[in-house]
Amino acid sequence: MSVMNVRLPRPLSRRRLISTTAVAATTVLGLTALSACSTSTAADGKNSDGKLDVVASFYPMQYLAERIGGSHVSVTNLTEPGQEPHDLEVSAQQRARIEQAGVALYLKGLQPSVDEAISQSEIGTKVDAASLTSLEKHGSEVGGHAEEHDHDHGDEQGSDPHIWLDPVKYSEVAEGVGKALEKADPDHAADYKKNTAALVADLGKLNTAFEDGLKNTDSKVFITTHAAFGYLAERYGLTEEAISGLDPESEPSAARVKDLQKMAKADGVTTVFYETLVSDKTAKTLAGDAHLKTDVLDPLEGITKKSKGEDYLQVMRSNLAALQKALGAK
Repeated sequence: MSVMNVRLPRPLSRRRLISTTAVAATTVLGLTALSACSTSTAADGKNSDGKLDVVASFYPMQYLAERIGGSHVSVTNLTEPGQEPHDLEVSAQQRARIEQAGVALYLKGLQPSVDEAISQSEIGTKVDAASLTSLEKHGSEVGGHAEEHDHDHGDEQGSDPHIWLDPVKYSEVAEGVGKALEKADPDHAADYKKNTAALVADLGKLNTAFEDGLKNTDSKVFITTHAAFGYLAERYGLTEEAISGLDPESEPSAARVKDLQKMAKADGVTTVFYETLVSDKTAKTLAGDAHLKTDVLDPLEGITKKSKGEDYLQVMRSNLAALQKALGAK
């Protein structure tokens, strides 16, 4: 699949303006400090411990690198736990870190600052997850419900980057990442291949769990804060109705909120889902007005103490349990 242009969640013009001189000075300092700590990461992209140096843009990429790379890689996540990935602005020190790495794992279009930093770097292996599977255009309404009802929410559809929330697409990305690591570090290719196969098997089991767990439910419609679960909805025959579109911080119109209230009553919706990294105010207001429950459906953009699980697989199974409860699984 070719790399697709994804709607950027935040305009780059909002960046804090600092002088060119300050940027240059900070970059030099960052490079100097980093080189003092690491004497390797030379042409082979390995650090002083002989491990392949991998930079991941945010948690789903970090998880792939760690599961597939195992003991042969050293992984740095550019997005701090609890930080909203869309808001990340790559610092001078992080740019230096990228330059020192042997592999960069990212999802083009999700984090504009990361895209820019990686494109400008001379890093040997750049792996764009969006190029390893197919992306689709999603708006605030995704799934069978959107096809049954001709609603106009004034939401311009854009290519949806949330591919990691579909175990099948995430598995396709995992296979591509595995091949990239094999090529970047051929001495450990056999281990990368073995680890990739194990991860793909785990994702296959997760997919089966979602298929079986959501096959028979009282309702097929769920409401979320923003449209992160479109791929998951389509995969398992559900309909996601998002309060906002692909941008988690966009404000819904009054008409959209009123429409959701009517739809919730008509389709037997019981729960409005919110997430841990953005405000739950709108979700709770909608739920209160429509006399609905609230619960967490985690888009897995980062793992924190609030996460219902310690890694991707655990949190996804928690998401499955939440959906089964909300939809009345039998």
